Amino acid sequence: MKEKLFFSRRHFLALGSAVVAATRRASAAEAPVMPARGFCAHRGAMSTHPENTLPAFAEALRLGARMIEFDVQLSRDGALVLMHDDTIDRTTDRQGRVADLTLSELREADAGVRKEARFAGTRIPTFEDALAMMPREVWLNCHLKGGSELGAAVAKVIANSGRLHQAFVAAENEAAQAARGVVPEILVCNMERQSSASDYVSQTIAMRADFIQLLGKGEVGPELVEELHAAGIRVNYYSCASPEIARKLLAAGVNFPLVDDLAAFCPLARELGI
Repeated sequence: MKEKLFFSRRHFLALGSAVVAATRRASAAEAPVMPARGFCAHRGAMSTHPENTLPAFAEALRLGARMIEFDVQLSRDGALVLMHDDTIDRTTDRQGRVADLTLSELREADAGVRKEARFAGTRIPTFEDALAMMPREVWLNCHLKGGSELGAAVAKVIANSGRLHQAFVAAENEAAQAARGVVPEILVCNMERQSSASDYVSQTIAMRADFIQLLGKGEVGPELVEELHAAGIRVNYYSCASPEIARKLLAAGVNFPLVDDLAAFCPLARELGI
């Protein structure tokens, strides 16, 4: 007589956790070598395409972006959607706060027509939509516009989609801690900026972040960059208005300047081999 097997809910949960852990290990083992430096397309190719949309990301990839930055928020019904502002007023043909609208309502908005008529019909993407179109060898700079609930939700999607090697949360402390709470290995860019650059650098090193995003008008202290690199931290820089400024930032050790008009920086990227 064959022995019957019985599995409790605890057994199923343990099995599920083991499968997820194995998937993460396999993804890490297969991860490509990521770029050491290059240009970050701020909200995609936002100067020529509607920001935070799939067409903007596709253009950024075509132009050779080494990192793509986008903004993530929670809708009223808990969907992860890409939008910079608190409202959809500026970038779509509708109005309302992202947090007050459901995903279905957000999907009704046209996120392209205000940029140019040729982008009419472009929809507000979800975080999952964006991840699905991205190659595995480009950094994904996920700027979180929210707190702990958002941080935890984004971290889970990154882990479950096998993107832990390339997608990082750019977040303030509350969201970053929540992300690490559910996915300890999640990559973090510290966005909890302090009163001075030196304090910001010290805090970023102390929290063992993976990235920092320095702010300025094209100047950076090489000694701060050296300190960050010694701690294994990659340096993003916002903002970078011209190729001339970018050349100086890269020479000072900045890894990824954030740019709005990526096409304007392509000649410099080709010159430097980045």
